[in-house]
Amino acid sequence: MTELSEFIAGLPKAELHVHHVGSASPRIVAELAARHAGSTPVPADPELLAEYFTFTDFGHFIEIYLSVVDLIRDPEDIWTLTYEIARELGAENVRYAELTLTPYSSIVRGIAAEAFCEAVEDARRRAAADHNVQLTWCFDIPGEAGLPAADLTLDVALKQRPDGLVSFGLGGPELGVPRPQFAPHFAAAKAAGLHSVPHAGESTGPETVWDALTYLGAERIGHGIAAARDPRLMEHLRDTGVSLEVCPTSNVRTRSTPSLAEHPLPLLVEAGVTVTINSDDPPMFATTLNNEYAVAAGLLGLDQSGVADLARVAVRESFLDDAGKSALVAEIDAYTAATG
Repeated sequence: MTELSEFIAGLPKAELHVHHVGSASPRIVAELAARHAGSTPVPADPELLAEYFTFTDFGHFIEIYLSVVDLIRDPEDIWTLTYEIARELGAENVRYAELTLTPYSSIVRGIAAEAFCEAVEDARRRAAADHNVQLTWCFDIPGEAGLPAADLTLDVALKQRPDGLVSFGLGGPELGVPRPQFAPHFAAAKAAGLHSVPHAGESTGPETVWDALTYLGAERIGHGIAAARDPRLMEHLRDTGVSLEVCPTSNVRTRSTPSLAEHPLPLLVEAGVTVTINSDDPPMFATTLNNEYAVAAGLLGLDQSGVADLARVAVRESFLDDAGKSALVAEIDAYTAATG
């Protein structure tokens, strides 16, 4: 391990764009696949999962992702998945994470909304005590399921309102899923005090980002890398302070960008756009948050000081309260000073 990799591994961090089911490790996925053998195409052999998680395009990624979603069939599965994600985040020295949950996917498979929320909240409390990780939730509309999914997601968010819920999102494929149709749902969520963090500009163009800003009141954009194609949009993001949750390896693995060498992260940073570095669906993309920081360091030519600045930006752009932000930044500062 290089000196920079060692520094990144020990660096206290915040993770702002990571999906619940998409964070299931090969061990957990294989265990669930074995439990549901005969009713799933997901292999029960961890070694075969690497091949299974090789995507031809974004549509194929969604297909595979939903096959893993189908493995989560009862509240015990949800609790185990959530707690184990926290364990793995803690091992990477993540102190705070905003985990994107898609309640709709579990509820339509027969898990009651109350049971879903109780499972993730109990796991959140246990994880904080056992792994020094503060988990919070973004409730996410699966865009491909349309307005019924949006209605249900908003209903669960407003009626259940688990303690960890901080934001409201929109994921899934962008093509064929117009952002304006969800404007009333995001307006209601924001009126209830939730933050707006839709995906946009990952597999489509800048217009999807504009729509997320105009119609959904986006405060951060999930991915948003297509903004690099529109100088006026980059200027708008810079001037308004709306940040992008960038996940470099994910963008390559879903074929949203041809290669890491061609990733637009440097263009966005050069234009003054605020970016945070995140992992998205790490086991599916054979990555970790630590690896994403190393990738970003390579693309941006950063040393230890620059990497620490990335960590500070993630804290600043998070929905952690002011006291929590100050404490985590102080921990980053102390770590950076101690490592010289």
